[in-house]
Amino acid sequence: MDNPFEILGIGPEADEEEIVQAYRQRVKQTHPDQGGSVDAFQQVKRAYEEIKNGDSVEKFALEYQRAKRAHEDGNVEDEETQVGTHIEYLNYEVLDDYGWGLHDDDLFENAAAADLSAEDYGEFIAPPNENVLKAAERSGQRWPFACRGGACANCAVVVVEGEMEMPSNHILSSEMMDEGVRLSCISAPKTDELKIVYNIKHLPGLDELRLPAQQVKKAYLGK
Repeated sequence: MDNPFEILGIGPEADEEEIVQAYRQRVKQTHPDQGGSVDAFQQVKRAYEEIKNGDSVEKFALEYQRAKRAHEDGNVEDEETQVGTHIEYLNYEVLDDYGWGLHDDDLFENAAAADLSAEDYGEFIAPPNENVLKAAERSGQRWPFACRGGACANCAVVVVEGEMEMPSNHILSSEMMDEGVRLSCISAPKTDELKIVYNIKHLPGLDELRLPAQQVKKAYLGK
């Protein structure tokens, strides 16, 4: 299975209390009743049980520390030695409820201090070269999407801090790009830390670039 520490979003040095807290948070994020998937929910449970039982923990801990040191020293030779990107996310729809602005300097600090659900605010790790939408889904999130190919803006996000790399073949205008808008289905993180606001469908200019609800429904159903 994948590294259980990465699945819970913690390092192997975490104590018992930190492990339990991380497990509870991830269970809430991935539970099917909260919009998560059965596969993601079961993966979190297996990761917690493996750490709790000590199965292969030493192996994973050594791999984690080796990858972390290589990343910090800049001696990363291939994808397997990279740790990944820490992504902090926020749902655009909660901004009005709290009187926040998209460009507030303390936006994510305020979000972290607020009692938001895992759907509206949280964090996860994106493996190297994986697009942000896929990484979010791997963590149990259900973000808007439709085409998964850069031909619509249903999956658009705003990069508040950090950088995302996106292919040139997409539907966004240069003005939107300058405002930090990216398509999460084809964009991968370029920095170790990333803060993004998702579900930005109400931003000016994006509505006409979104696919209609019926096509979005088909995308979720895989039809």
